[in-house]
Amino acid sequence: MDFLLLACLAIFLSLVMAAAFAVQRMTGASGWIDTIWSAGVGVAGVFAAILADGPLWRGIAVLALVIAWSFRLASHIGTRTSSGSEDPRYARLLEEWGENGQARLFGFLQVQAVAAFVLVLSIYLAADTTEFPRLIDIIALLTGVVAVVGEAVADAQLSAFRKTPQAKTGVCEIGLWRYSRHPNYFFEWLFWCSFPLFALSSQPVSWLSLGAPVMMYWLLVHVSGIPPLEDHMLRSRGTRFRDLQTRVNAFFPGPRKTGGRP
Repeated sequence: MDFLLLACLAIFLSLVMAAAFAVQRMTGASGWIDTIWSAGVGVAGVFAAILADGPLWRGIAVLALVIAWSFRLASHIGTRTSSGSEDPRYARLLEEWGENGQARLFGFLQVQAVAAFVLVLSIYLAADTTEFPRLIDIIALLTGVVAVVGEAVADAQLSAFRKTPQAKTGVCEIGLWRYSRHPNYFFEWLFWCSFPLFALSSQPVSWLSLGAPVMMYWLLVHVSGIPPLEDHMLRSRGTRFRDLQTRVNAFFPGPRKTGGRP
C-alpha cells in the first residue's frame, strides 16, 4: 500500500472541500458543494486507480467505472444547480445552525472530505489487487455498470416528473420510483459495493474496501440522505408523502404495499 499517495489524496480532498465552501459562499448555491464533491472524488479516484500496483486491465476497469460515475453525477447535480434549484438538505442545516452556520458548514465539508477519502481508499484497493480477471471481477464490473445506469435512469425520471404540473403538490411515483422512495440513493450505494468485490483477496488490508458501501449506506439511510429529505417532503407534501411511505419501500426496491391513498 502506497501511504504517501494516500496521504496526498487525503490532502487533495480536504482542499477540494475547502474550495467547495468558498464557491458556496460566493454563489449562495449549496448544490455546487455536491457537484464539486463528486468531481473531487472522481479526480482522486482516477489517480488512485492509475497509480495503484495492480494489473493494467484491472486499473482500466476500475478507472472506467470511476470516470463514468463522477462525470454523470457531477454533471447532473451541476445542471440542476445552475437551473436555480436549491438542495433542501443544506438549506435546512444552515437554518438550524443559525449565526454559526458558515463556520459549521466548513467543518461539515471537511467531514465530507474524510468520507470521500474512505471511498477513494476503496477505489485504490480495488485497483491494487494483483489477480485479474476473476469471476468476481466480472460481477464487480457488471454491478458498477448497473448502478451507474440505474441511478441515471432514476434521476432522469425524477427530472421528468419535476417538469409536470403534478410536481408542485404531488410526489414522484413513476418508473423506478414506484418501487423505492429513493432509487437514486439505492443505486448510489450499489455502485460502491462494486469496489470491495474487485478488492477482496487473501490480503487482510483488502477488507478495508468494505468501508465504502458500509459508510454510504449509513450516510444515505440514517444521516444526510433519507432523513433530512423525507423531513422536507413531509413538511411540503404532508399526507401525500405519508401515504407514499405506506406503499413504497424507503431504500431497497421491492413490491408495492397496500395502504394509503394512491
